[in-house]
Formats: sequence, structure tokens, C-alpha cells
Amino acid sequence: MARAHRVAETGGRRRAEGAGDAAGRPCPPWCPPPETAWGAGASAGAARAQEATRGAMSVPLLKIGVVLSTMAMITNWMSQTLPSLVGLNTTRLSAASGGTLDRSTGVLPTNPEESWQVYSSAQDSEGRCICTVVAPQQTMCSRDARTKQLRQLLEKVQNMSQSIEVLDRRTQRDLQYVEKMENQMKGLESKFKQVEESHKQHLARQFKAIKAKMDELRPLIPVLEEYKADAKLVLQFKEEVQNLTSVLNELQEEIGAYDYDELQSRVSNLEERLRACMQKLACGKLTGISDPVTVKTSGSRFGSWMTDPLAPEGDNRVWYMDGYHNNRFVREYKSMVDFMNTDNFTSHRLPHPWSGTGQVVYNGSIYFNKFQSHIIIRFDLKTETILKTRSLDYAGYNNMYHYAWGGHSDIDLMVDENGLWAVYATNQNAGNIVISKLDPVSLQILQTWNTSYPKRSAGEAFIICGTLYVTNGYSGGTKVHYAYQTNASTYEYIDIPFQNKYSHISMLDYNPKDRALYAWNNGHQTLYNVTLFHVIRSDEL
Repeated sequence: MARAHRVAETGGRRRAEGAGDAAGRPCPPWCPPPETAWGAGASAGAARAQEATRGAMSVPLLKIGVVLSTMAMITNWMSQTLPSLVGLNTTRLSAASGGTLDRSTGVLPTNPEESWQVYSSAQDSEGRCICTVVAPQQTMCSRDARTKQLRQLLEKVQNMSQSIEVLDRRTQRDLQYVEKMENQMKGLESKFKQVEESHKQHLARQFKAIKAKMDELRPLIPVLEEYKADAKLVLQFKEEVQNLTSVLNELQEEIGAYDYDELQSRVSNLEERLRACMQKLACGKLTGISDPVTVKTSGSRFGSWMTDPLAPEGDNRVWYMDGYHNNRFVREYKSMVDFMNTDNFTSHRLPHPWSGTGQVVYNGSIYFNKFQSHIIIRFDLKTETILKTRSLDYAGYNNMYHYAWGGHSDIDLMVDENGLWAVYATNQNAGNIVISKLDPVSLQILQTWNTSYPKRSAGEAFIICGTLYVTNGYSGGTKVHYAYQTNASTYEYIDIPFQNKYSHISMLDYNPKDRALYAWNNGHQTLYNVTLFHVIRSDEL
């Protein structure tokens, strides 16, 4: 911004003169009124300037005055308008030493070197306004307080921008770290869930196994209770025997002191009760089967061997039948020792070939199924004559309803503590197992039970104490898993392990005298011991 041309100078202040309005209009608003007193020195200087100007002013000076007046107006307008736009406008009124008001308008600060100042104005005789104006230094903008504040604020903004950029980079890096940690936490969470689920599954399996064991043991509770009662009963027998022993001892000393018939009656009664107790001890529920004992290895893959459960004392003969069809010869060994160690045997020829491996020797006779028929034959081994024949009506034969291994095993004859049995299947029972109790003399059917177990699905079967037990197969892993109780006409699924040592069982029968299972397993003659639970009630004695 340029300074105005200096026309007159009074009291050390520069003064610019401008032309007024020729039409007599008043001075512009930015000029102070002529009456304003600026001090004694200023008034005297202004009067002298006016007088000098009137006498000596020329036309060029008038033009210069008009220009300066216009510039002064623009400068005054800028000094009033620009500060108001920036918000820095201020008006200061001060009292001069002469008691009149001195009005100056400018931009802060009020130092004359930093803002435009209008100090005085006057009007000559021709109507022109003469104003004294002080222009600011050219370096005002650089020293402006607001400018410095703006620069400082700009520097702060730049510093904050740099800090924000640094913070953003750190935030991005931390965000990546957090995302990585989040993925790791999710992986750990999934692993914890897997561990928890596997732990729960393991606990569930253990709980299920324990529950299954408890279910197996729960039926034994009443059996144990009955065992307690049986123990008391045995103690009573023992006390009675001791009493009888003492009585007999006294009787020897004093013959005739007691009635002999009464004493004999008491002894007989006790013997009968003991015999009945022993008979009851022979029966029970199957709970276990031992590992097999191989007695001998001989013959083909299929066959049967047995002893007579009703043989008299000292009769230990073994009967041996090789094959399952088209054979008539039965070997007789004198004892188990001869059977194990020698080939000395007596041969018996049957009148008809047998079918299957379900033959039994019972009370001196052999019972077998005639080949390709449902006829049962009772053959006396001593006289070698047929004592009785009878057909099992509706029974399947000739591989119609055989065991799972085949071999014409349609009709299976068995014996237990209760007598002779026949196990077979019929069309009327949809091929499921049928159990018939037979009279061992007449072969007449005494009673029949129809089960719901398919005979072709059974590996082998045997009867203990009137309960039919069925295996789930004949080769590989085998177990006893089905039981039918004829005394209650009920059945249940069980799980009794059965070691199939040679992987192909074609004959499995129970001998109540030996309390053992006789088996023919792939050309091996084996024996299994059985474990039975005995239940004796006092009212049965």
C-alpha cells in the first residue's frame, strides 16, 4: 500500500489534501468534521495551510488534491471495512488537552505506524475537504497479531496432522495385531470347544458303560438276597445233622431210649430234603462260559461227540459221530482217557443214516434225525435195535430251516436237567425257532413253545435248566446273545462271550452231568465249563 503525497505538515504529522465536492456537498464520512479540535498546534497549522493554499494553489495541484482525496477515501473505507470482516474493528475516542474529543478510526494496534489514521479535516472556501491521513508501514501485515496467531495455528494444525498420521500408522499396526490375536483367540476357542465336547463324549461313554454294568448287576440283587436265605437254610441243615449225630451217639449208649421208627423217619426226611437241595443246585442261570479245552483233534470239519448224562456210576463211555449226513457208524470209546490217547473204539451201525449234528445219547439210547426227513429215531445201543420212531409234524428238514452254517441242521436234539428236547422251525412259525419237550420213551411232544428268533440266523443252540441259549454265529467272533425261558415263556437278549478258538462250530450241546458244553469246532473236539447262578427257595424244599 502506497502512502499519500504530502501537501502540508503540521505538528510532526503528515497531511494529505483532497478536493471537496464543488456542488457544496459535505465531506465524505471517513473525514472528521471540521469542528473537531486536534489540539492548538494542529489548528494553527491547519489555518496557515489553508491561507497558503488559497493564494498559491494552481490547477495541477488541484488535480493532485483530487487524487489524494480519492485515495484517502478508499484508504479510510478499507481501514473501516476490512477489520470488520476479520473481526478486528475498533473505534477509539480520546479527549485532547483542550477538552475536545479526538476521534480516530483504524485497525488494531493503534500505533500510527501499524494502521491508517485520519487526524483532521477542513474545508476551504471552495468547498474542498482537506484531511490529514497517516498511512501504516509496509510491513504491517507481517507484524499483525492475528496473522501471527494464524501462522502459529497453521503450524499447530500441521503438527497435529503429522501426529495424526503417526497415530494412524500405529493404529493400523495395532489393528493388524488385534486381528491376528482375534484369529488366535477364535482358534483357541474352537480347540477348547473340541476338548470340552470330546471330554463330554468321553464322560458320556463312561457313563453309558457304567450304566450298562449297573443294568447287568441289578438283576443279581434279588439273587444275592436269596443266597442269604439259602445260607441260613444250609446252617439249619447243619444244625439238624449235628443234632442227629448227637442223638445217634446217645442212642448207641442207651439203646431203646428213643423210638427207632421216629428217628428213622427224621433221617429219611432229612435225606430227601438234601437230595432236593442238590438237585436245585444243578440248575441256574447261565452267566459265563470258560475258555475251551481241546480234548482231541480228529475227523472232518463237521461232526458230534457226547457222553450219556444218565449213565450209571463208572460208565464213562464216549460216543463219536463224524460228518453230518450219509453216515451210519457210531464209535464207542471206553473212557475219556481212551478217546484222548488211543484209537481203540467199538463201532455201531445205525439202521438209517443221520442228518445234521444234533444227535444225543440219553439213558443208553441214541436219538437222531433220519436223513432227509422229519422223523426222530430212538436206537438202543446195547441191543442195537430201534425202540421208537416219531415224526415232528410241520418241522422243516433237508436244509429248509438249518442253522447259519448249514449242514442239514434242521432238527437239533438236546438234553438237560429236565429231560429230552427238540429244537427246529416250521412254516407256521415263519421259520422261527420252535422248542418242544419230548417224552424220552415214546417221543411224544409234551409241550411246545414258539419263539420269534429266526433259526437261520442262529449259529448254534443249547438248553440248560429249561432255558434255550442261542449264539449269534458260528465263525469268528461269537457270543451267546439270546435266551428263551420255557418256564416263564419269556426271552431276553444277553451278552455272554464265547471263545470260538477254531472259527467253525458245527455242534454245541450241554451235558447236565458234567455241567459242561461239548463242541465240535473245525475238526477239534473241545469242552467248555459253564457258570450258573443257583436260586433256591425254602418253600421248594
